[in-house]
Amino acid sequence: MDHGGAAWRTLSRIRERRPLVHNITNYVAMDLSANVLLAVGASPAMIHAVQETAEFALAADALVVNIGTLSDGWVGGMRAAIDQAVHRGMPVVLDPVGAGATAYRTQVATRLAPFATVVRGNASEIMALAGAGGRPQGVEAAHDVTSAHGAAADVARRFEAVVAVTGGVDYVSDGEQALHISGGDALLTRVTAAGCALSALVGACLAVEAVPLAAASHACALYGVAAQQAARTAQGPGSFRVALLDALYSLDEPTVRAGVDIQRSA
Repeated sequence: MDHGGAAWRTLSRIRERRPLVHNITNYVAMDLSANVLLAVGASPAMIHAVQETAEFALAADALVVNIGTLSDGWVGGMRAAIDQAVHRGMPVVLDPVGAGATAYRTQVATRLAPFATVVRGNASEIMALAGAGGRPQGVEAAHDVTSAHGAAADVARRFEAVVAVTGGVDYVSDGEQALHISGGDALLTRVTAAGCALSALVGACLAVEAVPLAAASHACALYGVAAQQAARTAQGPGSFRVALLDALYSLDEPTVRAGVDIQRSA
């Protein structure tokens, strides 16, 4: 399969359609997530108040729920938006930030997961959702992606969702088939909210690509290609953050086709 061509077509549709991606995300991630969406051509909105999330979800093309900043009020807003999304058949991305770090955080992630189209997290978060004992270092992964392959398939089957475990080599599974996505750069781990911003990009891809496994893998691949481009000129995490936005904005067909590396798992 021509994965590079397929990823390019997904990016092209985002740029043509400018999907509205409703993000209920944490304070740390709002800025980078919004700018990543703008860079690829999508339209971001950051709305979390329970009084308006359901109403706003009526106008959105995808919903991204990120539990990095948790309180009962935020969870109420998440549930209201998710209920509207499910009613409309709108895709939902769940980013279970820090699942496994506290009982409350794990419980919220587990309650929201059944409504997700795609769950995007690091290895420790996905292992925690699977009940496999994953415990992050704060909100950072304490396990590598390979150790979470089985947990990803388990979570995918349990919640009937696609699961994307991101790290050195990303792993995307629907419980039956799985893909490995190579790319990216280690500087991504030095920029706060870089993973959260990838979840926002998954939402944009889901808005224009009907197959969740394809949408999640294309988001990971496009982000990875842009990160590699950015790392060539970056002097450190600060310049890398800016260069990543520029690289996402500048992605062209030859670069995507040459850079995308998606392989089917054996």
